[in-house]
Amino acid sequence: MNLKAERGAATRDRVLAIATRLFAERGYDETSVETVLQETGLSKGALYHHYAGKDVLFEAVLEATESAVQVKIMDAVRGITSPAESLKAGVLAWIRLAGDPVVKQIVLIDAPAVLGWERWRAMEERYSFGMLKSALKATKAVPPDFLDLHAHMLLAAINESVLLVARGGDRVAAEAAVEEFLRRLLHPAD
Repeated sequence: MNLKAERGAATRDRVLAIATRLFAERGYDETSVETVLQETGLSKGALYHHYAGKDVLFEAVLEATESAVQVKIMDAVRGITSPAESLKAGVLAWIRLAGDPVVKQIVLIDAPAVLGWERWRAMEERYSFGMLKSALKATKAVPPDFLDLHAHMLLAAINESVLLVARGGDRVAAEAAVEEFLRRLLHPAD
């Protein structure tokens, strides 16, 4: 890689790290381009050279956050051979990760509003929702015709419990409730 390309990549990475912190701390609406410029020391032209606007910068932050979450969930399920146990481990990892202020603010709170539901859902399909559907399918606990519906309902229940916990609830109780919900979903006769 040539020096100019290396500098450009380093600038993008630095802007992304600073913007991630600002969006997580202040939220999308309260993070201005001017604040990003002050924190990065870039000119408006230099920032717009890398990110065409605040919405594009936010989408890059969201993409990086989703990618990091996906890697951590994959690490949590690595080596688990039982599809049901893998699903459970992945969901519990997501619950723990979603409590992180960066993930909570960027992925769960701001992303649907900033991107709009359809664009947000398309991104989720590539990341956590897509992994959830694959894991649920592997369990064979849900008939194929109902897989998409069950995956949506499961994700909604998980995300709602995460948001309740994030707003001051009992994380241990929420994790236990989600574990029990998954047990009943995957083994209804128990």
